Amino acid sequence: MFDIEEEKERDDFFESPPPEEKPKVEKKPEFKSDDPGYWEQEESEWEHLRPHNHFKLYAWLGVSLLIIVIMIGVYLRFYSAKVEDADMYGYVESIRREGTVFKTYEGVLLPYREIMDTTRVYREDFIFSVEADSLAIEIKKLSRSGVPVRLGYVEYHSTLPWRGKSRVVVTEVERVDPKVILPPEFRPEFTPEYQPEQQTEGTPE
Repeated sequence: MFDIEEEKERDDFFESPPPEEKPKVEKKPEFKSDDPGYWEQEESEWEHLRPHNHFKLYAWLGVSLLIIVIMIGVYLRFYSAKVEDADMYGYVESIRREGTVFKTYEGVLLPYREIMDTTRVYREDFIFSVEADSLAIEIKKLSRSGVPVRLGYVEYHSTLPWRGKSRVVVTEVERVDPKVILPPEFRPEFTPEYQPEQQTEGTPE
């Protein structure tokens, strides 16, 4: 039950002395470098660790310069062509669309001089990529016709997933005549583009 004696022994909130107020710490004024009092104030022991304005400026300039250098390096590595305005003649052996995430056209060209020159050992195929769908379709049509073609291409320093698996990217294609791209000693006697006229008896020369 309610005990009167116990309540009397407790301190009454209204009769208790007020709590002691903590002394207020005066905040030291902060001076800027252009104020006269800036050079008269006492230096803190941690002042030498505090970054100054010139340090922030140098840090900002250094980071900006680093970003610019990285951007230039990325451009030269992946977007600047190593070889431009180059040509390769031959027969398109195959061209197909490959890739899991990025679908690109990859093709193989048999260089014309390699397959027609019997005095040297065949070295390697010409592997290329195609970015434009319309150009890849045109190359595929010419590969089925069995005629030699000229591929105009550029070569980059590195590959990009959406550009193709090869550093060589074809930019143009056209049908060519074997008589133009091979010397006489290496020309085949018969190709779809080159067939010498047969002389028959009774035909005037």
